[in-house]
Amino acid sequence: MQTAFFSIRQYEKPLFAALMQEKSYPATFFEPHLNEQTASLAHGHEAVCTFVNDHLNETVLEILKNGGVRLIALRCAGFNQIDLQAAEKLGLCVVRVPAYSPHAVAEHSIALLLALNRKVHRAYNRIRESNFSLEGLCGMDLFGKTAGVIGTGKIGQCVARILNGFGCRVLACDPYPCEDLIRRGISYVGFEALMQESDIITLHCPLNPKSHHLIDDTAIEKMKNGVFLINTSRGALIDTRAVIDGLKKGKIGQLGLDVYEEEGDLFFEDLSSQVIQDDVFARLTTFPNVIITGHQAFLTREALNNIAHTTVGNIAEFARSGQCENRVVP
Repeated sequence: MQTAFFSIRQYEKPLFAALMQEKSYPATFFEPHLNEQTASLAHGHEAVCTFVNDHLNETVLEILKNGGVRLIALRCAGFNQIDLQAAEKLGLCVVRVPAYSPHAVAEHSIALLLALNRKVHRAYNRIRESNFSLEGLCGMDLFGKTAGVIGTGKIGQCVARILNGFGCRVLACDPYPCEDLIRRGISYVGFEALMQESDIITLHCPLNPKSHHLIDDTAIEKMKNGVFLINTSRGALIDTRAVIDGLKKGKIGQLGLDVYEEEGDLFFEDLSSQVIQDDVFARLTTFPNVIITGHQAFLTREALNNIAHTTVGNIAEFARSGQCENRVVP
């Protein structure tokens, strides 16, 4: 099944190339994002494989359909980047990778939390300048603190268990409670209660119309002063301008982001010789109590291997039967 891969990077290309060759499926690899300007590159392919910052709106999907595409293979768990209604109308099958390594994202979330708490980023820079002062580097014990986990799918569950292991009092918010977490003493509460009681808030829910800008001015106003806020899920869960205001007021004490609402023009690219045109993002980088990583939480050897095998498996299953267990429906 001839497949066009978009937004492909060197750390993943060899895996996909080898697996596609094993299946005797022709593969074409494109570095650019999939969008209205690049969709025509997929002409003559039966499938396209895309990532989180590709844009699959109705116009793009129509171009793909007219070029012979029958399958959209997302090599990620989230699917907010695609118009599922339009795909359904056009008869395009959309498949995804529902779980690749929840531990990878969970551990990165905790890495951001620990680095912010113990000021690792600031200490690292000081030592490189032979500055061994400890002023301004005081953190807190995580033991005994209240941590709120919003979204307890596979990743959220891993985060909750790690925080529980640190000795935190863990609160969770999800319409579908996890029985294993309840058995571990983790309490499910409403969103407002979690905002009010948590010293640490970490986001692990999907992005959809209900969760868009879940963290806005109203939510931030309910938080404790000096709260830690971590987001490794989707950038638009957070109203960035509201968060900047919260940082300036001291309401948000520490902010750790692996995702950003307008990351499509920034992340996964080397822009080190350019001036960043996004003033909101540039403002975020000026705060000493903010750590931003470029959507790398998924990036472990295990996760990359699982993503590649599941994605190619999805393509093979569709090629055999025209169906796929990991199909996404509206």
